[in-house]
Amino acid sequence: MEQLAKRRHYQAWVLAARPRTLPLACASILLGSGLAASADAFNSVVLLLSLLTAVALQVLSNLANDYGDAASGADDEQRIGPARAVSSGLLSPEAMRRGMMMTAVVAALFGLLLLFAAFGNQWGQILTFILLGAAALLAAVTYTVGLGGTPYGYRGLGDIAVFMFFGVLGVLGTYYLHVQQLSWLPFLPAAACGLLATAVLNVNNIRDIESDARNGKITLAVRLGRANAINYHWTLLGLALLLTVIYLVVLPVPLLSWSCLLVAKPLTDAARTLSNTRDGATLTGMLKKTALSTLLYSVLLSIGLALF
Repeated sequence: MEQLAKRRHYQAWVLAARPRTLPLACASILLGSGLAASADAFNSVVLLLSLLTAVALQVLSNLANDYGDAASGADDEQRIGPARAVSSGLLSPEAMRRGMMMTAVVAALFGLLLLFAAFGNQWGQILTFILLGAAALLAAVTYTVGLGGTPYGYRGLGDIAVFMFFGVLGVLGTYYLHVQQLSWLPFLPAAACGLLATAVLNVNNIRDIESDARNGKITLAVRLGRANAINYHWTLLGLALLLTVIYLVVLPVPLLSWSCLLVAKPLTDAARTLSNTRDGATLTGMLKKTALSTLLYSVLLSIGLALF
């Protein structure tokens, strides 16, 4: 009996951590490292610690999302997505708060190890990135857990945060940790990665548009309405692919690097499905397809750049 209780407790934490979201958290790290490899400045220790830090931050964000949605009442019995640990009673709010605190400490420790591995005793660089890391921690927690006000994820600002942290800052920050300098060209794939990550969030928000509106969770999809949110989704995909093509042409790169554009097919298939169905299970499948396609985009482009 005790063994069964422990197993259920463990499963509740796995549910709250949402491991299926973790590969997407790695996409920007892999792409930034691929860009660094193309500049002959790849550092395997920086890659490993960057991945560990990104995963810890994503788990923190997922725990905070579970806690925040339960506290605000945004999760109800008609919710389409996977069950939440706090709102379903599997974990208490107090346990979730402790879990969030522990995960934040782990993310901070990994982040500090990363900075010392990348910069040594260059304290100016380290302090700058500590500030960026603190911003990432704050963004992870306050997406659905507001600080004295409505969480920014409930005000239609989640798309901006995802674009920045999963795209521009994630990719260019990782690139800088390897190379320790910046140029304008890597901004193109960094922005493309951010746009695709934002598309993943948009699929989630379109799927949940009715329940979010009913519970006062005003995402950008809720603000736009379903039809405009779908048009917005096509815009995200189109801009991401356009920026990628411009980057590949300007660089220029070997044919292998162009393989990242193979994700256009599953991405557009998922986008068409948004227009053709409102079925929750089907849209959850399209959410997974869009997330995996975004990860595959980063992997294929990174491999092509690393071999360039």
